[in-house]
Amino acid sequence: MELQTLLLFSATVIPLVCTPGPDILFIAAQGLSGGTSAALKANLGIILGYITHAILAALGLAAIVATSPMVFHTIKWVGVAYVAYLALRMVLSAMKAGEMKIQKVSTKAVIGKAFLTSFLNPKGLLVYFAILPNFIQLTESVAIQSLILSTIFILSCMMIYGVIGALFASMHNKQSYNDKKRRITEGMAGGMLTLAAIGLASS
Repeated sequence: MELQTLLLFSATVIPLVCTPGPDILFIAAQGLSGGTSAALKANLGIILGYITHAILAALGLAAIVATSPMVFHTIKWVGVAYVAYLALRMVLSAMKAGEMKIQKVSTKAVIGKAFLTSFLNPKGLLVYFAILPNFIQLTESVAIQSLILSTIFILSCMMIYGVIGALFASMHNKQSYNDKKRRITEGMAGGMLTLAAIGLASS
């Protein structure tokens, strides 16, 4: 692929990556409530979700979903329900007073939730359905081009989400651990995820 094509694709997807959505808000929520470790795990899960998208797109399976509005909308509303569920759990935890206990964040749980958040995010699917095909040259291997462009998108997500996660994690790390601040940060995190669910539903 030509360098000009790669640069143009990067310039197209980076603004989309920076647009607040379920992925960014989930990582921000994890960083705010769980610190650096939780933010890094959330970022890893988000990236794994997009890697799965990339593989499906390269194999051509994603095209099947693109041609079926019913399948696409089903994925969308499952995503809305899942993010809303995460928001509800965070808000309920913030409303519950109790003795503050520092608990080790479950790596498997955070990565799993992050994976589902990105995998069910229509924004990620639309990158592969509506944007990526416009940069594919039919005279070259479609699968290889798809993987190259997907890699650019995924690396952009990894770097931008990493910065966002670190920013919100620094806010968490500067706080003294007590139940009042735990409830405030979890309430803010729940509010972020609620906004993400609303935005996802209205998109």
